[in-house]
Amino acid sequence: MCLQSEALGIPIVQRETTFQTYEAVYRGVMGELREMGIEGLVTGDMDVIEHRQWVDSHCREVGLKALMPLWGLSAEEILSGFVGAGFEAVVVCVKEDFFDETWLGRKLDERATADLKAISPDSGFHICGENGEYHTLAVDGPCFAKRISVSQGDKVWRDGYGFFDIRRAKLVDKVE
Repeated sequence: MCLQSEALGIPIVQRETTFQTYEAVYRGVMGELREMGIEGLVTGDMDVIEHRQWVDSHCREVGLKALMPLWGLSAEEILSGFVGAGFEAVVVCVKEDFFDETWLGRKLDERATADLKAISPDSGFHICGENGEYHTLAVDGPCFAKRISVSQGDKVWRDGYGFFDIRRAKLVDKVE
């Protein structure tokens, strides 16, 4: 994540937390950001109303505006738009109910998008992973000054989830 922050030129704010302390730490960090002059929180939330309400509530408590630019848009359009706009991401976490180990470390591109579209929505699958089916790490895009090159990672399975544990990555100049 520090490489991502550096590649984007945006400072990173991180705090250690546990499942039990997450909400209190989240609120505390949001309060700190508000005191630093931050006025809003941008999320990638799309359509889980309970999460939207949770974010809205916590933002209101500390005087931040919750901004959700993807809310209500078509999931397929969002995914295709992400790839089409020149962003690159790698899959770093998958739920074993839907994915095997070949997805860990896989680039999210047009082919992966087609494969995601082929998974039945009747199974409760959300094409953008909105229900925790998968997570990605953005490694390049139009707003990145440099790209993140991942050169080594381990595939680890735990509690029904697979993780691509990145062991080695570095910032590299973009190829024009």
